[in-house]
Amino acid sequence: MAGRILIVDPVATNRITLKVKLSAARYDAGLATGFSEALIASSALPPDLVIVGVSGNASGVEAISRIKNADLFATVPVVAISTETDTQGRLDLLRAGAEDVIERPMDDAFLLARLRSLLRARDATEELRLRDGTNKALGFYEGAATFEPPARVAIVASDLVEATAWRRALQAKTGHSVEVWSPEEALLSDTGANGADALILAVDCAGRPGSALTILPELRSRKGSRHAAVLAVLTVDNPAAAVMALDLGASDVMCSGFDAAELALRLGVQVQRKRDADRLRTSVRDGLKLAMTDPLTGLFNRRYALPHLGRMAARAQSLDRGFAVMIADLDRFKSVNDTYGHSGGDDVLVEVARRLLDNLRSVDLVARLGGEEFLIAMPETSLEKARIAAERLCRIMREKPVLLKDGRTEVPVTMSIGIAMGPVPAGQTSAICPSPVEALLHAADQALYRSKSEGRDQVTVSRTAA
Repeated sequence: MAGRILIVDPVATNRITLKVKLSAARYDAGLATGFSEALIASSALPPDLVIVGVSGNASGVEAISRIKNADLFATVPVVAISTETDTQGRLDLLRAGAEDVIERPMDDAFLLARLRSLLRARDATEELRLRDGTNKALGFYEGAATFEPPARVAIVASDLVEATAWRRALQAKTGHSVEVWSPEEALLSDTGANGADALILAVDCAGRPGSALTILPELRSRKGSRHAAVLAVLTVDNPAAAVMALDLGASDVMCSGFDAAELALRLGVQVQRKRDADRLRTSVRDGLKLAMTDPLTGLFNRRYALPHLGRMAARAQSLDRGFAVMIADLDRFKSVNDTYGHSGGDDVLVEVARRLLDNLRSVDLVARLGGEEFLIAMPETSLEKARIAAERLCRIMREKPVLLKDGRTEVPVTMSIGIAMGPVPAGQTSAICPSPVEALLHAADQALYRSKSEGRDQVTVSRTAA
């Protein structure tokens, strides 16, 4: 099924007719006569979208408000289908929480396109919420900032005179910053839609070349405008153009031309939704970063490093190119903690991580495995180049003591390194190290052990790589 939709309408013929249409489009349509039945019908399996039949403005506002204020439907989009609605009635229903108000008799193609658009947006938001919830459960969460600056809004139109009049009327209804662009200007990478929170497309329903609607797929494909809210305003009522706008990626459509009050209301909803989605994306991205990086040094952690090393090994095997794996360990680090405290030890680890990053290539992997132990992986590297790089790292650590944050105390530091070379030849895995990556890490670790046992502050190459 394409999704579960609950139809709430006191008129039986309306419910049944709409259920037939939705079922033909492969939706799972449930029925309810009012709010109480809607709660019962949704208690076991909440719907993805609710359609509310409205016969009068006041009763419709009450019905929408009750549904949107119920915890069960708080994040569920609601569409009102109205028999008689004037301009003020539309605004009242939208303020009550309806995503759109569609008047009877309905254009079936437009209704289905509107449902598809709303369900796509809900699915994307719910996926972000799910990932964000996982981050919060893992402790990767910071509260969102409460201050929100005015949104950057652009009216995109071929007729710039008309668009300027729209801008003046819209500016009087909203506190956002409103600009006017031609379709060509909207596509300019340096001054166009990059960074815009919302784009209002004045859609020429005659479909002349260069009209705002023709650039919608391009705007949706570009990184800078991919997540912007896009509101299409049709200059005349044209259901086919409205369907096209929604299927091309418009967030919302006004089918009956420009109305500043209604557009300001819809714009407010879309800007808030875009900002909520931006916050969720940022939270997910930051959570993933926290999950993959060591919070002290900023280096990748073991969780990220080992799978990455596996992919590096597979690529080297397929291209028949060598790569180096090093395990580096600070010498006598316990004495650093004992002498300067754990804060002093942390200062040393942070500086060591910085020196490693500064003296390796951008393509090299540097990770903190734990404690004072680091992993370095160098793709497409010969044994000789790996040895030279490792000896340079030892020298850089040895030659300059680490200055602690107090600005006075200097801590001498040395490092021991073990090197193993990949790809691992066939037959060199074992029951103890069944995978090539485990075999490499074991070989590098054994080489590191010899560096430690033979005096520290030196580089040892694994016997299997020598």
